[in-house]
Amino acid sequence: MVGKEECMEIWALKRQGYSNRAIARKLGIHRKTVKKYLEAPEFPKYGSGGRKSGLVPYQGMIDEWLEKEDYQATRVHELVRGQGFQGGYEMVKRYVREVKQKRDRIAYLRFETLPGQQAQVDFGDFQIVSADGSVQTLYVFMMVLGYSRHMYIEFVPRCTMTAFLDCHQSAFRFLGGVSTEILYDNMRNVVVRRYVGRTQFNGTFLDFSAHCGFKPVACPAYSPWYKGKVERPIDYLRERFWRGYAYTDLAQANRDALQGNLTVAFRRVHGTTGEQVSVRFEREQPHLGAFPERSYDTSEKVFRKVYKDCQVSFGGNRYVVPHSLVGKAVLLKIKNGALRVFDDETLCAEYPIPESKGQLLSNPKFYEVLKKDLEQMRRKYRGPWKKGRATRGILKQGLIHESVQRRPLSSYDAILEVAHV
Repeated sequence: MVGKEECMEIWALKRQGYSNRAIARKLGIHRKTVKKYLEAPEFPKYGSGGRKSGLVPYQGMIDEWLEKEDYQATRVHELVRGQGFQGGYEMVKRYVREVKQKRDRIAYLRFETLPGQQAQVDFGDFQIVSADGSVQTLYVFMMVLGYSRHMYIEFVPRCTMTAFLDCHQSAFRFLGGVSTEILYDNMRNVVVRRYVGRTQFNGTFLDFSAHCGFKPVACPAYSPWYKGKVERPIDYLRERFWRGYAYTDLAQANRDALQGNLTVAFRRVHGTTGEQVSVRFEREQPHLGAFPERSYDTSEKVFRKVYKDCQVSFGGNRYVVPHSLVGKAVLLKIKNGALRVFDDETLCAEYPIPESKGQLLSNPKFYEVLKKDLEQMRRKYRGPWKKGRATRGILKQGLIHESVQRRPLSSYDAILEVAHV
């Protein structure tokens, strides 16, 4: 049985471009069930007749448990069986989901967004069909201010952490400030995992949020209505802008999206607030926090040790660095197809990243400097320390070829004669 909330999830995921099979896998239901409710024009209706659920006597007990702890359905099933329940796990899972959805939705309905208090962020995928039939996927980053509904839109080729953070900084500059908190779903760039009602955020993302001065908030799982202020604009962008759009390149798509945002979306009367977005943004903008003067470095960062051949390895290629870094662990920063090598805060080398693997990239001046380093050359070509020192001393003093006194044989005969006497 599918409830109204789960039915809403099915419709929302379909609007985001998920296939029936992907929706079924995400929600843990059969794909035929997904197809059934996608074809239904309204919420499913169930009669009041039928057999009474065997879980009814235990529902009050389950409600109390979930008020104290955010138990998973598996744990609730174990607890309720300990109280005498003989039913299956699926019955308990449906009831626990229903309780959690009601709880989370009540909290959402009671929350009112004040000017500058909250923004919502999401990614959406958009497909491009080429003339040869091949399909390319782009992604749109969208940030929507909760009070005014003013938004920032940017298409990107990939959902990398670098692109994600760069889009944030571009959005802050476009909107003229930073909201107190930003709401996200459980995307991998934000949330590492959830456990016992707590959220573990990505470490890099937490560092970025601290730098920019906003608090990240993760909405409950499987609750698309929780951040509906950004979900609906993505659907609007998909239907009103993207469908039938003559795509040429990424830069042009971003220019066209910006133009539509500033001319149409910014001047529209919003259906929920009943006011023009531009009017409400004038009231909200002064409440946004200041964006830091120093931008956050969104490069991918890794450490590598410099080998004796003055090289570091990254991504299947090798890069030559100054010989003074041999044996050190240096910081590599990768962004926009370039690799930069840092020793603490000092930039030591910079290379374009080749498309193929197995390449060696070098700068001739690094080897020239090495050749001029007399101390390096002396240590490289002198003999081993203390090896064969005694031998060289004997050679120097001529002891191996010391001259010996020569005597005639007659002197030895004389000695023998004396011995016989």
